[in-house]
Amino acid sequence: MALTFYWYPKCGTCQKAKKWLVEHDVPFNEVHLVDNPPTKDELKTMVEKSNLPIKKFFNTSGKKYRELGLKDQLKEASEDQMLEWLASDGMLIKRPIVMDDSKVTVGFKEETFDQTWNK
Repeated sequence: MALTFYWYPKCGTCQKAKKWLVEHDVPFNEVHLVDNPPTKDELKTMVEKSNLPIKKFFNTSGKKYRELGLKDQLKEASEDQMLEWLASDGMLIKRPIVMDDSKVTVGFKEETFDQTWNK
């Protein structure tokens, strides 16, 4: 079964992740994270499958994140509010996100991809 690969083509980290998937013959379907951001419900499912705190899904080095002042707002925000923010703008989401039916990885670390996606 093919993975779902949420990415932003201009992102260097996403390009490295895609190269890794191709080199390891891992089938995947690309989804442009900015043109087709995941819905609030999809994001909730991703967070649950990832076993990561929802804050790990934010692109904290992004311009949009800084413009909105989310660093301070996240401390008080509910999970529902955080999901709303993430679903509202793909540029707020840390990338790439790779997922199958049971697992989700956020960002790209070669060791994590080796352990999670190298079949």
